[in-house]
Amino acid sequence: MEIKDKIDRNKLPQHVAVIMDGNGRWAKKKGNQRIFGHQNGVKAVRETVEAAAELGIKFLTLYAFSTENWKRPQNEVNALMHLLISTLNSEVKTLQENNVRLLAIGDLESLPANVHHQLRNTIDLTSTNSGLSLVLALSYSGRWELVHAVKNIIQDANEGKITPDKLNENTLYQYMQSSFMPYPELLIRTSGEYRISNFLLWQIAYTELYFTPILWPDFRKENFFEAILDFQKRERRFGKTSDQLVNETSTVPNNNS
Repeated sequence: MEIKDKIDRNKLPQHVAVIMDGNGRWAKKKGNQRIFGHQNGVKAVRETVEAAAELGIKFLTLYAFSTENWKRPQNEVNALMHLLISTLNSEVKTLQENNVRLLAIGDLESLPANVHHQLRNTIDLTSTNSGLSLVLALSYSGRWELVHAVKNIIQDANEGKITPDKLNENTLYQYMQSSFMPYPELLIRTSGEYRISNFLLWQIAYTELYFTPILWPDFRKENFFEAILDFQKRERRFGKTSDQLVNETSTVPNNNS
């Protein structure tokens, strides 16, 4: 029996988030520059997207470029932006074939004009697809998203659109860019690092974390399926005890709860 066949389709996470880490180390091991690792990471992206689509997962969020990544050497940033353009252009066919809708979160206005244009074009081309929603986190960080949300709340408060007594966890989330999707139930990080790196900080309060030593360019469908299987073996209590869960059905908390 293949790994994929062991997965219970009735217990799939609606939303899986991925920190794609290890491109630089992968390239260094092979005696190449870091961009070589990023280029080879594209195949891992394709396989992960296809795996999620095959299972019927609703949302897949990939941490593609953080706000902190702008601090990297300029030649690497330029190469990453060029790679992003070429990948968006070349992967449209794969997205269409898998009925995948592309979306993006982050400070998109900070992207170079040509990158922003290609991103918007691909988003428009896939907008009618009804399967997996692939969300790219670009020029993104969890702290940036929270600050951005608070600024919008203050603006609405100044205009009388919201009052302090109306502000709670749900309304705060509605002001965040990612409010269109449920909180991730599973977060995968590759490369053996054990940290969150400023990714979806508000959203992952009850997310199951899965760390693998595999460097991102080597990540394949089978590795994604293994992460899903591991997720399905876990008991998700959300602050309750195991005994309390025995005779009740646990509901995953999200922005609609």
